[in-house]
Amino acid sequence: MEATRIQSIVIVGGGTAGWMTAAALARILGPDYASITLVESDEIGTVGVGEATIPQINIFNRMLGIDEDDFVRRTKGSFKLGIEFVDWGGIGQRYFHPFGNIGVDMGGVSFHAFWQRLRGEAEFADVEDYSVMAKAARHGKFMRPTTAPGSLLSSIAYAFHFDAGLYALYLRELAEGSGVTRIEGKITGVTRNGESGHIENVTMQDGRTVDGQLFIDCSGFAGLLIGRELEVPYIDWSAFLPCNRAVAVPCELGEDFSPYTRSTARSAGWQWRIPLQHRVGNGHVYCSDYIGDDEAAAVLLANLGGKPLADPRFLKFTTGHRARFWEKNCVSIGLSAGFMEPLESTSIWMIQTGIARLLSNFPDTGFEAASIDRYNRLMVEESELVRDFLVLHYHVTTRDDSDFWNYCRTMPIPDRLAEKIRVFQSSGRAFREHEELFNDTSWFAVMEGQRLGARRYDPVAELMPIEQTRDRLRQIKAAVTASVDHMPRHRDYIRDHCAA
Repeated sequence: MEATRIQSIVIVGGGTAGWMTAAALARILGPDYASITLVESDEIGTVGVGEATIPQINIFNRMLGIDEDDFVRRTKGSFKLGIEFVDWGGIGQRYFHPFGNIGVDMGGVSFHAFWQRLRGEAEFADVEDYSVMAKAARHGKFMRPTTAPGSLLSSIAYAFHFDAGLYALYLRELAEGSGVTRIEGKITGVTRNGESGHIENVTMQDGRTVDGQLFIDCSGFAGLLIGRELEVPYIDWSAFLPCNRAVAVPCELGEDFSPYTRSTARSAGWQWRIPLQHRVGNGHVYCSDYIGDDEAAAVLLANLGGKPLADPRFLKFTTGHRARFWEKNCVSIGLSAGFMEPLESTSIWMIQTGIARLLSNFPDTGFEAASIDRYNRLMVEESELVRDFLVLHYHVTTRDDSDFWNYCRTMPIPDRLAEKIRVFQSSGRAFREHEELFNDTSWFAVMEGQRLGARRYDPVAELMPIEQTRDRLRQIKAAVTASVDHMPRHRDYIRDHCAA
């Protein structure tokens, strides 16, 4: 077996994707399995505006042995308990998509069912009253979970906001400390084997060549290897996710140091707000069919919460993914593999799951088709499941104030999403598909938050007598309130543990 082991890995491109990949492979494979070389050019910028994550990043950071306080301090980060959505279901409406649970399941039945049974009663009308994360976010509170058994504070789920450029530098330090070699320079050529078509090396601008057996394309939207060289087609999802531009501007941090991301729907897209320790990240994601770049930038600049700290920076993208994420001896990870816009902060998750699945299907020099096919199937399925959840936000709306929203409200949607919508409308049930990223609580939060409207509640909720149901919801609501009252302010928690 040792004769067929992969002994040289070349990662093309740095940024978040490249250095996440390098750090993870170095950590898992160890220093003696294979040489790992990362090629990047300081002259080629990275996208680096995605600064919000989801709780799964904690798994990745723990795998790398990262000290969390040091990580937050070094990336000037903050904590995130979920996302507030403003004006999505309709102008003037807002709701919160929290991490973690809403309520607690009772007798094996989803909490959502019992709440829907009582939602018409004013005492129980606000579903956020039953989520520690939502209520804490609204009050600017945060703490890490406790170890007290049975306490709602033991189930706190959180992620991070951070400076993506600083995160890449942090991971670079870890990777290089684990033996990864970085080569600076631009790639000007690719050499492939005449029989197999596999990539053998890349040529640098100064004439150097970098040989490898496994190549990982982290070159961003350019898709230097997977697209330009191997010509793997790109599956375009613009019909479902029409936004194709973004403009980003950081601004000064004001008093609102909130532990959540805010997403505000605009007439031709939406705006993000992400508070860090030293600034606020802002961006306007939009569709160029309905608004021009100058107007999009003007909308963003008119809705900042503080003084801008830089000129607007524009990005172009097409939502979708490569038809094959892994082709021959090249695996695409990050933006080279696909992009589904930052609405639910899934970009880093797609990098993370790409790395994890590469490791679980790691090849030898035979590059067996069965493992490659499995990797591609799993990555396509993951992409489609994330896509469906994002499309839900655009499609389930009453907004008719612009051509953009009229299109989104009436556009054809994927069959699996259409089924989920029908099931929720008919019975109030929300389901998770197999092991998809977003669970039933996430689906419920967005469907309910955007007022999809269930015609009735799950009949299984009637297993519990109505008065007992009221008592249980009162108990949960009181426990959530007491838990949030116990939590410190987000700003104070960072000051005491991980201030930059």
